Amino acid sequence: MNKKFAPWTLFYITARTLAWSVILLSPAFAQTTDVGQRESKEYNTPLASYVAEDCQRTHDVGNLVFGISNFGRLSAGAKPYTDCYTGARVPGGEFPKGSGNTYLYKAALWVGAIVGRDTLVSCGSEFNTKALEFHSDQPIRHRSTLDPASPDFKGAVSEQDFLAVYTDTFTWGTLYPAFDPIANRPHRPLGLEVTQSSYQWSYEYAGDFGIIEFVVRNIGDEFLKDVYLGVYVDGDVHTGGRNPAWNPPRPDDKGVTGGRDDLTGFLYDLPAQYGACEFRDTVGIAWTVDASGEYSSLNGFAVPHVTGFRLLGDLFRIENMSYNWWIWNYNPAYDYGPQTRAKYRPMGNGLGTPVGDVNKYAMMSNHEIDFDQPYTYAISPSNPVWIACPNIYNARVLSRSGDAQYVLSVGPFQLTPGDEVTLPVAFVAGEDFHYNWRNYPINLGNNYYPDIFMKQVDLSDLAGNAMVASWIYDNPGVDTDGDGYFGESHICVLDSAFVNNHWEITAAETTFYEGDGIPDLTGATPPPAPDIWVTPTVSGLHVRFNGYRSENTRDPFSRILDFEGYRVYLSRDERASSYFMVASYDRENFSKMVYNPNHKPAPEFELHGTPFTPELLRCLYGSGIDPCNDSYFEPLRYTASNPYVDSDYPDSIFYFIEHDYNNSELGLSTPIRKTYPHEPRPNPGTEITPEQTTEDGYLKYYEYELDIENLLPSIPYYVNVTSFDFGSPETGLRPLESSKTLGSIRAFAAGSEEELSGELGRVYIYPNPYRIDDPYRRNGFEGRTREEMPDYRVRQINFANLPPKCTIGIFSLDGDLVRRIDHDYEPSDPAAAHDVWDLVTRNRQLVVSGLYYWTVETDNGETQMGKLVILF
Repeated sequence: MNKKFAPWTLFYITARTLAWSVILLSPAFAQTTDVGQRESKEYNTPLASYVAEDCQRTHDVGNLVFGISNFGRLSAGAKPYTDCYTGARVPGGEFPKGSGNTYLYKAALWVGAIVGRDTLVSCGSEFNTKALEFHSDQPIRHRSTLDPASPDFKGAVSEQDFLAVYTDTFTWGTLYPAFDPIANRPHRPLGLEVTQSSYQWSYEYAGDFGIIEFVVRNIGDEFLKDVYLGVYVDGDVHTGGRNPAWNPPRPDDKGVTGGRDDLTGFLYDLPAQYGACEFRDTVGIAWTVDASGEYSSLNGFAVPHVTGFRLLGDLFRIENMSYNWWIWNYNPAYDYGPQTRAKYRPMGNGLGTPVGDVNKYAMMSNHEIDFDQPYTYAISPSNPVWIACPNIYNARVLSRSGDAQYVLSVGPFQLTPGDEVTLPVAFVAGEDFHYNWRNYPINLGNNYYPDIFMKQVDLSDLAGNAMVASWIYDNPGVDTDGDGYFGESHICVLDSAFVNNHWEITAAETTFYEGDGIPDLTGATPPPAPDIWVTPTVSGLHVRFNGYRSENTRDPFSRILDFEGYRVYLSRDERASSYFMVASYDRENFSKMVYNPNHKPAPEFELHGTPFTPELLRCLYGSGIDPCNDSYFEPLRYTASNPYVDSDYPDSIFYFIEHDYNNSELGLSTPIRKTYPHEPRPNPGTEITPEQTTEDGYLKYYEYELDIENLLPSIPYYVNVTSFDFGSPETGLRPLESSKTLGSIRAFAAGSEEELSGELGRVYIYPNPYRIDDPYRRNGFEGRTREEMPDYRVRQINFANLPPKCTIGIFSLDGDLVRRIDHDYEPSDPAAAHDVWDLVTRNRQLVVSGLYYWTVETDNGETQMGKLVILF
């Protein structure tokens, strides 16, 4: 097929072709650096990097959706990208998932170093430019822990891993070359290779962040002195996934948007309670919010949440970090960022935006933590530490909001050729920074009370998620390398005694809050979801699932078997909020609530330990010679007002509550039933016989089933079965459940697989006639989860009762082919009997009103024909 290219595309292809010719003829010449360098450098750059495609992928299994790339950038920035595997547009830090709101315009890796007499910085992105300084060596790879049978499972860390490798080793032959206006030369590379790994989880406690690990290696032949690593961030928080000022959309400019009314700051620490003692946990996270949350009296806050970046692991030390923000502006008079008097310097475009390598490096290496943006107007010309904003009016404006950008950096490191250093960061979201709609207009917008404003915002959820991210990266209290060091801990003294003229601790509680500095990248996980099959029945769906992995997989964090039960969900679309539970099963067990007289601010009962089975409780607290057979012991007889008091230990006071619903009688208290109720549990370590397995090789003991009835045959349903655990009461971790959406099965309640064999039955279509004035979309029959599409893009006519493999044809009255649809499904697929036509012709045009014929033909020549009326 002949392809046509725009003139700039031809120029780009020609440039790439010419570059290839030079490389093939003279590799040494191809590696020569730019004009302005004193000598030629030869970096060992893989040849493929000259033609590798820039690629972005989307982290979307959690509640925070964001893009990563193979060229050092997070989210799209000035150039809109589509996911190079799915084709969907990469979102700009969407939070919560499905909201369409943007919390990250772009972020990028920055690496700076002294090389000889030169100060150099390589950037994944900067300011409002498309320039690229890192380039990919290979496509982005994917791994996942979701399916052990998948080739993507080997080596997976999270439910969604992306791995990329890129370098900064050449400066010409690229589509968007970088230029240093201060040094007046093209970008000079540092000779780096970056191995980037990013991870995300869907679990409730871990779904609001992603972890990105940059391993930076010196692959050049020069010593890199005083290396600083950082993350550059431009939040641009606004409603909608696309800039509302792009009219028409302009990918080269942010436009005047809600993204220019942000605030940024740095959270050092927050109060925390461990046991009966209070401490302050160091958080150290840089944050960005929309200044007002875009509040309206009709809809409340549009973007009330907050996102930020935090360094992780052994690098996380406040004294080694720098946090520097600025408000970018074309006009140098309004381009401002905090600077101390001790390290003041012009930044190339005013006092804020660091232009050129030398200014970027100076900012990354200053070891300063800037004050929060709302305090800009409070910095007076006489301030002994900070330089005040030169324009008082501008200072007041910037205290309210601005196009806030920042760099969070750490260093220095020394990298000889071949050395590497790792920069682990977490991109974190937190809910409800804004909760009082009066706060911004009264205390910051119309008046100026920055202390009151900051006291009436909430950073606790962001801080909590940041701490969890740090714990997953480096598990507290875990000696990963076996050297005897378990990490930093709090010691809470519970009791003491005066012995030999001094006080001695007699009871204390140790709580680890940091790991040993060796990455673990392990967190508590729910049990794996069961294997699931869905079979259509007449006006219903038969659900079969096998829970061998769910019930026999230990939690990688606690190393215990913590399986609790199953939940069966049904939905009309793929949004998590649309799923509703139709059945559940959980084991019969009870949680123990123990009285803590030392709890602050007041004594109370606390959840303690893992759930207890009725059998174990009888053995522990039953009466008689054989307490394990005490049939009179009833756990729920004990309550907060009537607790159990241990006669041997009168200070031990507790009662019991049901853990979950205790829907444990399969087929009785729950519609879920055992497929083989009399099958004995397999003994561990014994050989499995054929009689113990199903025809497809699954252990019969773990087979379950249920029927969902009274469903409409004409609409799709999404079915999923999740597994959940009993949580970790001692650490405050709530029960974890596998994803309701991942692995769901789309099905129609329109007959069984046997009924839908290769034979052609009675095919029918709906709606017929199709009327443009009928509210199909409003009633949920089309366009669900595609709210961004106009009505004419989501129309559909449904073909039902199809054989798994056939050809659908739509013809005009004259016999002209309007559209051909090849319907090819596995017979076992519960959606095999259904297909849709989007009312678009084979020439990609919308059809017109009129009468049409449709045909369905099987491979053996059977044909069925019908009429279709479309009324516009």
